[in-house]
Amino acid sequence: MVALALDIGERRVGIAASDAAGRIAVPVKVLPAAEVTGLARSFRLIVSDHEPDVLVCGLPRTLTGDEGPQATRIRGVAEKLAAELGLELAYADERLSSAEAKRILRAQGLNERQMRGKIDMVAASLFLQAWLDGHDREEQHG
Repeated sequence: MVALALDIGERRVGIAASDAAGRIAVPVKVLPAAEVTGLARSFRLIVSDHEPDVLVCGLPRTLTGDEGPQATRIRGVAEKLAAELGLELAYADERLSSAEAKRILRAQGLNERQMRGKIDMVAASLFLQAWLDGHDREEQHG
């Protein structure tokens, strides 16, 4: 099962994908949000390269676990994309994924400017990995 993850922002969308076994998440790319929501060729190529079975979208939650103010907008975008791509849709808690992505990139020696284009795809890979790990546990115990 291949999963494609989207960290949907207002300006950019971070994209990550799993391996064919659905065990390891890797950052793929960051695209302008308009290219993803408009199903531009750049985004369609990523989808066709990875041939995902499921679209996993990060859902912003507050620290108390409630859906954040952007969640409604993201649900709308995610549902439209999943329907247009013919993919199953799942959501992952993206709380703190951007902060963790920044910490990882900073540890690799990147400065703020160098990080700018990478944070979203690293964040997507982090919440995708957590989703994959949870999904794997469900299959083992289900």
